[in-house]
Amino acid sequence: MPKPYLLKLVIAVLERKGFSFISQTGSHAKYRKGGRPALVVIVPIHGKEIKYGTFRSILRQSRLKEEDFQS
Repeated sequence: MPKPYLLKLVIAVLERKGFSFISQTGSHAKYRKGGRPALVVIVPIHGKEIKYGTFRSILRQSRLKEEDFQS
């Protein structure tokens, strides 16, 4: 089973790749990257780690690769 990713790492990489925080509703933060089409990523803030399946969803939404998140 793949190990979970740290929430701080995921947010830091998104911001480094040009995403900016828009808003937060409950425990879900919304990040946006301008352009055409604009990309919107929803990041759950449920603890210190993000499960692998949720991480894969963030990858699809952001159009980033898993290699971008290797520390």
